[in-house]
Amino acid sequence: MIQQINAITPLEEARAALADAFELKFTKAVEKATQPVFDKVKDRIPEIEWPFYAPLIFEINRLKKKKNAAILAHNYQTPQIYYGVADIVGDSLQLAIEATRVEADTIVQCGVHFMAETSKMLNPEKTVLIPDSRAGCSLASSITAEDVLAMRAQYPGVPVVTYVNSSAAVKAVTDVCCTSSNALEIVEAVEGDTVLMIPDQYLAQNTAKKTKKKIITWAGACEVHETFTADDIAELRAAYPGAKIIAHPECPPEVIDNVDFAGSTSGMIDWIKTQKPPKVVMVTECSMSDNVAAETEGVSFLRGCNICPHMKRINLENVLWSLHTGTEEVTIPEELIEPARASVERMIEISTRKKH
Repeated sequence: MIQQINAITPLEEARAALADAFELKFTKAVEKATQPVFDKVKDRIPEIEWPFYAPLIFEINRLKKKKNAAILAHNYQTPQIYYGVADIVGDSLQLAIEATRVEADTIVQCGVHFMAETSKMLNPEKTVLIPDSRAGCSLASSITAEDVLAMRAQYPGVPVVTYVNSSAAVKAVTDVCCTSSNALEIVEAVEGDTVLMIPDQYLAQNTAKKTKKKIITWAGACEVHETFTADDIAELRAAYPGAKIIAHPECPPEVIDNVDFAGSTSGMIDWIKTQKPPKVVMVTECSMSDNVAAETEGVSFLRGCNICPHMKRINLENVLWSLHTGTEEVTIPEELIEPARASVERMIEISTRKKH
């Protein structure tokens, strides 16, 4: 099977073209320019690998300025992307909000496809690129717009709250979106005592424990978080005595019931920075732990994570290739943009109204 740099171009072909277009060598100038990045990530990236990453970081940062592009990166991206080339970083809610404030002509989304779609629907006039459109999401692929319409027919009048981990087509038939950081807030804000909360069954079940409203859900799950079990938490406690264990609400309820704290991506970060536990295990995606560790002193981060294979499709090579070639551009059918954007904007409005 031929390896590809993205969904459309063979890897070797792309590498040859990049070698012709850029001086991808670890020169003294490149070393000096990227030293601040390496100083931040040196405990997470082996020094022997840095001569490969540094020239790519150097060229990406030059090219994005030349092309007036902004790079948005999710917390699950690798440290070399998160700290090396990203202009804006955060969880799904933070990226959705910041996408509305981007002034650059082009957005490069270092995340999965639904995130790039969200940036596009919020900025229909801008060019939005994703370095590899094969970067999908088990949650987004678990439900279709037709599924949502069927649920609406089964539960007429019940508001639909949809996790942002969903396609534009699903968002377009949704009343309001939510993220793991504002799920309870959104559920409480919609009218009625019953809510359809899709597609993550575990986020819905964990939210249901905090509200008096009846929540009807869908059998979707995140492949990173759904595999964690209560037995895993017990094993982590035995392996790391005294360590605090925190988890994402996409994990099954029996996991959430046995950890010291459960919260969204941003919630976990805030908890660690506030509580500063001597030792912590983050039951979530591995790169997030690496990224938080790189900016948190006095906390020992212990492994208890899973890797998202979709997030890891994004790498420095295809970020540079994306900027260089303008691929892969994200498009949304015209008829979906307005209704999908409206559901995201309702979420943002609810989540930010208390701050004003």
